[in-house]
Amino acid sequence: MSTSKINTAEALGAYFNEIPSYCEPYGNGHINDTFLVIAERRYILQRMNTTVFPHPEELMENILGVTAHIRNKAKISGGDAARCTLAVVPTLDSKNFFCDNKGSYFRMYEFCEGTVARDVVENAEDFKNCAKAFGNFQQQLADYPACKLHESIKNFHNTPWRYDNLIKAAEKDSCGRLCEITAELEFAKARAEFCNTLEVAHKAGKLPLRVTHNDTKLNNILFDEVTGAPVCVIDLDTVMPGYSVNDFGDSIRFGANTAVEDETDLSKVTLDLSLFEAYAEGFLMGCNGSLTETEVDLLPVGAMMMTLECGMRFLTDYLEGDVYFKIHRPRHNLDRARNQFALVADMEKKLPEMKNIIEKLK
Repeated sequence: MSTSKINTAEALGAYFNEIPSYCEPYGNGHINDTFLVIAERRYILQRMNTTVFPHPEELMENILGVTAHIRNKAKISGGDAARCTLAVVPTLDSKNFFCDNKGSYFRMYEFCEGTVARDVVENAEDFKNCAKAFGNFQQQLADYPACKLHESIKNFHNTPWRYDNLIKAAEKDSCGRLCEITAELEFAKARAEFCNTLEVAHKAGKLPLRVTHNDTKLNNILFDEVTGAPVCVIDLDTVMPGYSVNDFGDSIRFGANTAVEDETDLSKVTLDLSLFEAYAEGFLMGCNGSLTETEVDLLPVGAMMMTLECGMRFLTDYLEGDVYFKIHRPRHNLDRARNQFALVADMEKKLPEMKNIIEKLK
């Protein structure tokens, strides 16, 4: 639903005795409907997307637990407890979200003043700062029991499950597109065993379950508008149990690719090792020793895994008729899948170099 068609008055009435005169769409998020509210101060009001996140109560329970933990850590260390994480605003009757008469769920955050968000990584230093923020997020939550968190999206980064979905979609071939993706399907099949790498390590007790963000993009970090330093990680809807190496890997997948995600000239698609090194250095600095030696060693595998998984998801969606990812041209998801697989292939060639970089940074 367009934000312009959402009646926010009922939701605002749950938070204010006198409804603020200013409430307008804000930002460029694609999942939730977000509004800037101005009253005695500024706030962010969001209508949660219950199609993507069908259990908003569990979602808010995750967010409240994680933000309280981070804020407490900041207080203990002498950090900026007012800006270190998102601050949920309770309703007038002391609830942490509001459900209107149409079944829409709303929440409100305090506006994090003096900060800015960025959409584009302009240089290696930007990428390193992004890494520090997500590494610090890992460090802040290293002692938070991941088992307490709900899975806001089931099997989100379960790579073997994603592989199985691809095989099922190929067998069904509901849109008659299987003949177009023979090479891509064989590429995925050749890496079926690799898909299990992280799950095997976890079951062997070598890879711990962590609190993970699962959407480690630059625009999910707020930076101080004066110093440019990272202030806090936002967009916590996908916070759930996962592997630290996947949070690292997803950042490498989008940030260290020398081409945009849907580039069709695959000769342009390579892993920028200098950006890989910048991010790895920043991430390990932010983690500040909170990762195990095995986790550190598996960081390159996380980069390959998240890239392969994303490519399989694009390919699955193409086979199923482009029902999940938005497309802007015919075969867009196929182009994306080919792009990600080309990046995987380049990562495989450069794996020894990635491992050497990690070993140097330990």
